[in-house]
Amino acid sequence: MKAAVYYENGGPDVLKYEDAPDPQCHPKGVVIRVEAVSIEGGDTLNRFRGPLVTRPHIVGYQAAGEVIEVGAEVTTIKLGQKVVTTGGFGSHAELRAVPARTAWVIPDGMDVKQAAVIPVPFGTADDCLFEFGRMQKGDVVLVQAGASGVGVAAIQLAARAGASMVLATASSDERLERLKPYGLTHGINYARDDVVTEVMRLTDKKGCDVIVDSVGGPTLQSSILSLAYRGRVSMVGQAGREPMTVDVGTMMGGNRQLSGVFLGAEITTPRVYNNIQRLIEEVARGELKVLIDREFALADANEAHRYIESRQAVGRVLLIP
Repeated sequence: MKAAVYYENGGPDVLKYEDAPDPQCHPKGVVIRVEAVSIEGGDTLNRFRGPLVTRPHIVGYQAAGEVIEVGAEVTTIKLGQKVVTTGGFGSHAELRAVPARTAWVIPDGMDVKQAAVIPVPFGTADDCLFEFGRMQKGDVVLVQAGASGVGVAAIQLAARAGASMVLATASSDERLERLKPYGLTHGINYARDDVVTEVMRLTDKKGCDVIVDSVGGPTLQSSILSLAYRGRVSMVGQAGREPMTVDVGTMMGGNRQLSGVFLGAEITTPRVYNNIQRLIEEVARGELKVLIDREFALADANEAHRYIESRQAVGRVLLIP
């Protein structure tokens, strides 16, 4: 098979389009012919500094396609079905092998490209808001990095759940404008405005009840300082790639909470597995929307990663084998 591989960590230029061994099907797994790869935030971070589990290494969490091989012990997935899959690596390839417990059946008639975008971003956003953020109707919600995959999902989910105000940050007014159809109430251009100052202005100095922060670094401190009394931050990533240094003492006076969220720790549990299947079906019915910014050929994975890191994208970027 062809794949986007690399032999050392680094920038997008380390990605090479080469032949790689076909993956083997585990008795409890499936192999898919990949039709769409959703590049996740963790993919670029892993390429930059993550461990090379294989050599050459094929990065990537999430991909969708047709099942071409089913393990002997698998009863929930059938040959020929379309599924979307997750895993620690291996998405940037023509073929992919995963455990059946990290493959979700795509409803008949659903666009495989749309399904490819859902499990990690939507599952993460849902957990950040409701499982850990305990969002309630009427809450004020802030989504850091609103133009990311998790951001687009979180804006929609918060708006649908009855947030009184959905705020989000992005690097330009143009990117923020594209988020308004998904439920954004007010956008904050962090390249121009101080986030904490703007949050307090927009909320009449109340602050936010729930904050989804996938950026980390110095942004995490601004999230904490943007909280309302008894507010909650769900910290879910380090997209900013900067050291995570915060003054937790600033949380005490307002009885605030900070939770680390990692979907992968529970993704095979019935709670999360069923939740992701529900989200896929809601997108299939048109109740939620995915936002695909651009598509690149798998052979151009380095260009796709470079585009993502330029912070121009709104929503997800796909690779098509």
